[in-house]
Amino acid sequence: MKVMVIDTALGACVAGVFADDGTSGAVRGLGLRRELMTKGHQERLGGLARDAASEAGGFDGVDRIGVTVGPGSFTGLRVGLAFALGLGAALGRPVVGVSTLDALAASVPAEGLVAAVIDARRGQVYGRLFRDGAPLGEAEAWPLETARDRILAEAGPGCDVLLVGSGATLLAETIPELAGAQIEPLAAPNPEALARLTMVADPATSPPSPLYLRAPDATPPSRLPGQPRQPAA
Repeated sequence: MKVMVIDTALGACVAGVFADDGTSGAVRGLGLRRELMTKGHQERLGGLARDAASEAGGFDGVDRIGVTVGPGSFTGLRVGLAFALGLGAALGRPVVGVSTLDALAASVPAEGLVAAVIDARRGQVYGRLFRDGAPLGEAEAWPLETARDRILAEAGPGCDVLLVGSGATLLAETIPELAGAQIEPLAAPNPEALARLTMVADPATSPPSPLYLRAPDATPPSRLPGQPRQPAA
């Protein structure tokens, strides 16, 4: 299988083309462009996808497109999803959604307890726990204290856990009980992990729809421009 992956959900802008070897589940990169950034994905994504596809010999033979659906930046998610869906429509290829937390967990060795955590600001992380590669629950937005309790309940007194993602350092530095945890503070999932998850995803159950775990920070205006203010009740 040959796939293209798109990731703009977190701290990188990624476009890559990968193929599997048909037997072991390993993937090989045919063309990859990756730039670390927290904003500006919209301006860079098209060029990165063009260059990655050109390096891979063009879009011919791409069987499906995988795109990260969150949790992550609201703006970044919309950029990646819109681009992937437009490209899928142009190529006549299916588009599958990949959880950012699942992809972070798949970016590190699967043995033991892994906590994929993304710094969600406002004293929260987006998190999901995995043991030996299998999820232990759903993705959720956790206050830091809840994250500590969930992780320690699974890790035991030895704190045998690997924290991966932008929330890893935050938890290790602010929660004393997690100071001894292994950390992999990845700014974004590894493209190879995204490719593997894209290849095994079921299009029927992995729609390219945004995964929002809390309401956006921005709120619509309470009145339209020129509209008079409402008197206080």
